[in-house]
Amino acid sequence: MDPIIKKVTVKSVITKSNLPVCDYAVNPYVGCTHACRYCYASFMKRFTNHIEPWGEFLDVKYWPEISHPERYAGKEIFIGSVTDPYLPQEEIYRRTRALLEQLQGSGAKINIATKSDLILRDIDLLKTFPGLRIAWSINTLDESFKCDMDNAVSIERRLAAMDQFHKSGICTVCFISPIFPEITDVKAIIERVKKQCNFIWLENLNLRGSYKAVIFDYIRQKHPDLLSLYKNIYSDGDHSYWRRLDMEIRSHAAEIGLRYVTNDDSIRNSLDDLPVIVNFFYHDQIKKNAKPHATL
Repeated sequence: MDPIIKKVTVKSVITKSNLPVCDYAVNPYVGCTHACRYCYASFMKRFTNHIEPWGEFLDVKYWPEISHPERYAGKEIFIGSVTDPYLPQEEIYRRTRALLEQLQGSGAKINIATKSDLILRDIDLLKTFPGLRIAWSINTLDESFKCDMDNAVSIERRLAAMDQFHKSGICTVCFISPIFPEITDVKAIIERVKKQCNFIWLENLNLRGSYKAVIFDYIRQKHPDLLSLYKNIYSDGDHSYWRRLDMEIRSHAAEIGLRYVTNDDSIRNSLDDLPVIVNFFYHDQIKKNAKPHATL
């Protein structure tokens, strides 16, 4: 079923952000037609007038021309904190493209999170921004599981886009997020991407709100053997699984010569030949209240 699409006018598209990873956040759309079953951003629905389920509506934002874009020089601007800026509808409405054109030459440092390869359309424009960083969310190499979880393009298309940006000298990130316990093969993804990105970010599946029941129903139906583990983690609050995975990935990184840090380390860009692995797990031993880039 096609999503309900509405054009809306907003006073400004750039908002001051409380996220520790940026100064400003920009979302050219309200809603996200990827309809990820684990999407934390689904909370945004309550701020809209939509009765449709999350993933089945999209508001296309129109705003006045950005005045004095030079005021964002040196500022971190994160595009896509609660939507994907390169949804399929971007090919028609081009709101992300318009945003980039208005900010071109401003000196703003652009961060983008996406699950799309449509971003390749804008690669030449994006190259003009200093300190550019692009992250693709990839939490599986299994296309069947991917299709169970979202409506975005295939994993292979995301990986191909990442590779092309990396070869163009742009800072690229493989965001392994969210990690589904005993479903996401983190080591396999690391091996697949280690030569085509500058960073590998790790983030655990964090269940809360209405989608907690959705994911539990999925595990119950598709992976009943894992149900007790998920209850242990997400109902009983046992973090031992994440501590164990942390140690396993730390050890694996050492074996293959990759640097492994926690999100306490302030690294924005890496020029190393091999990527830096950054752990954004929520468990107490890493950093209880850390908040990474948004999951897409």
